[in-house]
Amino acid sequence: MGSDVLILGSGASGLSLALRLAQAGRRVMVVSKTQLESGSTLWAQGGISAVIDKGDTLAAHVEDTLIAGGGLCNPAAVEFTVERGPEAIRWLMNLGVSFTLDDDQGAQSGSRLHLTREGGHSHRRVVHAADSTGREVETTLASLAIAHPNIVIRERQVALDLILDSSQKRVEGVYLCDRATMEVEAVSAKVVALCTGGANQVYLYSSNPFGASGDGIAMAWRAGCSVGNMEFMQFHPTCLYHKDSRNFLMTEALRGEGGYLRLPPENGDPGERFMLRYDERAELAPRDIVARAIDSEMKRLGLPYVLLDVTHLEPEFVRSHFPSIHAHCLELGIDITTDPIPVVPSAHFTCGGVLTDFRARTDVDHLYAIGEVACTGLHGANRLASNSLLECLVFASAASEDILSRLDAISAPGPLKSWDASRVTDSDEDVVVSHNWLELRTFMWDYVGIVRTTKRLQRALRRVELLRQEIQEYYGNYRVSHHLIELRNLVVCAELIVRSALSRHESRGLHYTADYPDTLAEAKPTIIPGRSAQ
Repeated sequence: MGSDVLILGSGASGLSLALRLAQAGRRVMVVSKTQLESGSTLWAQGGISAVIDKGDTLAAHVEDTLIAGGGLCNPAAVEFTVERGPEAIRWLMNLGVSFTLDDDQGAQSGSRLHLTREGGHSHRRVVHAADSTGREVETTLASLAIAHPNIVIRERQVALDLILDSSQKRVEGVYLCDRATMEVEAVSAKVVALCTGGANQVYLYSSNPFGASGDGIAMAWRAGCSVGNMEFMQFHPTCLYHKDSRNFLMTEALRGEGGYLRLPPENGDPGERFMLRYDERAELAPRDIVARAIDSEMKRLGLPYVLLDVTHLEPEFVRSHFPSIHAHCLELGIDITTDPIPVVPSAHFTCGGVLTDFRARTDVDHLYAIGEVACTGLHGANRLASNSLLECLVFASAASEDILSRLDAISAPGPLKSWDASRVTDSDEDVVVSHNWLELRTFMWDYVGIVRTTKRLQRALRRVELLRQEIQEYYGNYRVSHHLIELRNLVVCAELIVRSALSRHESRGLHYTADYPDTLAEAKPTIIPGRSAQ
C-alpha cells in the first residue's frame, strides 16, 4: 500500500509534518520502529526555546545560538529557525499542548507561560511542561495523529533502505521490515521524509532510547545524500549515575534554576563547586564545556561520578518544577531536595547529519530529512539547549509547505522491486550481532568520546572498518532482524563520525582533540558525500 507521503519516525518532527499535511487533505503514512509514542521526543525534559518574554529579543537568541555553535553555525539557518519559534509555540498550544504557566512571571513579562533558563542562554526563553515537555508534546501529537482519517500509522516496522529510481535520482519508497514476522515489504510513496532521530546509541552510554541507531543518516548516505559535521556528537553533562537507571537525564534546567556541580564531599565539607575553575559562566556554560569539565575532574581524581546539588533550593520549588525527576530519584532512594545527585556525561545529541536546505530537502529528489537526522546549519559545532525540538517544529512546517506546493506535480511511482530473500538462511549465530554491537559501542566510547586523540581515532577507524565488513557479510547471508538492521546502520554512522573527526585538525565545540587543542581562524563544515556519489 502506498501513500502521498511516507514519514519514517514518530517524534516531534514526524508527527508535526504528518498533522500539517493531513490537515491539508493529503494521505500520509507514519512508520514507527516501536509504538507510536516513542523516540527521543518522549524523553525530552527541558523544553523548547523561543522568544516569548518582552525583555528578550530574536537577536539575543540568534547570538546565543551562534556562540554555542562555536563559529560553525550557518547564521541564515539560525535566523530562519529563531524567527519562527514563537509561531511554533502558538501552533502547539492551539493543538492542545499544555505548557507550564506562571501568573507572577506573566504579569511582569506579558506572557503567562513560565519560562526557564538553560546553559548558554542569556535570557529565560525555554517554554516547558514541568520537566516532561517531550512527553506532553509527543502524547498530544500522537493522539491527534491516531484520530486523523488521513493518517495511516504502522507501528513496529523497521526501515531497511530507501528505494530509488537511480536514473532520475529520486526516491520512490522504502523497504519495511515487520518486527513480528520479519517479512519485508516494498512500500511506495511520492515523497519520503526521514524523521528518524540521531545516532547516539553508537556509544556505550547514551541518554537516548535504544532506537537511536542512526537509521535515517545511514540510509540517506547509502542513497547518495551528503552528510555533514558528524564529528560533533553532543554529550549531555548530567545523566543519572545509578545501576538501576542508566539513561535518565538530569535536565539542564536544574542548573538553570541554580543547581551546582560539586565534587564528592571530603572531611565533612559539601564538595568543591568546580565549574568556576573552567568557565566564568560556571554551571550555565554550554554543554560541551560542562561535559568536558566533568570528564576532566572524573579522570583527574579517578571518580565514577560527580554531584549535581539542588539541596540549597527551596524544596517545594524543586518538587513542583521537577516532579518527574524528583519522583524517579525518590524511587531509587535519592531525595534530591536533601541529597546531591550522582551524575555522569552520556551521548545525547547528533549535531551533524544529512545535509538539507531550509525546506528540509536533501540531495535526493523527493527525499526530506527533519530533526536530529538532519544537518541544517542551526547547531554548528554544538547545540544550544532546547533548540532541538524547536528545529523539529520549524523545519517540519517548512517541509510541509514545500511538499504541498509540489506534490500534485510528482508522478506516482511505478511497480517497485520486491525484496529478495531467496538466497539467505536463518542464522544460528545471533551472538555475532550482540557481540559486534557491544564491541562497536565500547570502542566508540573509549576512542571517540568527549576528549579525542589522533591515535585513538585511528584505532577506532581500523576496528570500524573490520566490523563493517563482518556485518555486511552477515547481512548478505542471513535473514534480517531489527537488531541486525540497526547494527548495520550504526557501523555506518560510526565510520562517518570517525572519518569526520580525523579530518578536523582543530578543537571546536564538541570536537576536542588533545593533538590539536587550538581553534582555527576559519570555521569550515565537514562534508562527506553519499556512498553512491563517491
